[in-house]
Amino acid sequence: MRGRIVLVTLLLIINLFLLVRLIWSDQGIFAYLELKGRHNSLQQKIDDVDKKSLDISQEIRKLKSDKGYQEKIVRERMNFVKKDELLYIFPDEKGKPGGEGTDEREN
Repeated sequence: MRGRIVLVTLLLIINLFLLVRLIWSDQGIFAYLELKGRHNSLQQKIDDVDKKSLDISQEIRKLKSDKGYQEKIVRERMNFVKKDELLYIFPDEKGKPGGEGTDEREN
């Protein structure tokens, strides 16, 4: 009977040790949840970069092939005008005139 109590106590201690290790160790549940969160965050960043890359490559394709789009971009971003046209530049809300340096895209 005494041997059985010792065996049950030993097994209980081992189970408690394994439970603690399963939950709080470097390879436990909390570490797994932290890594899963980091993975999701990095995956979201990758998806955002992929989308931005796709947008940029579509714009490059348009700039190479679509003359109307090229003209639109040059007129909007560089304030180019055709012959016999007048260009009026109005200051924005901050008081700075539009034109060079007002590119709305992020660098």
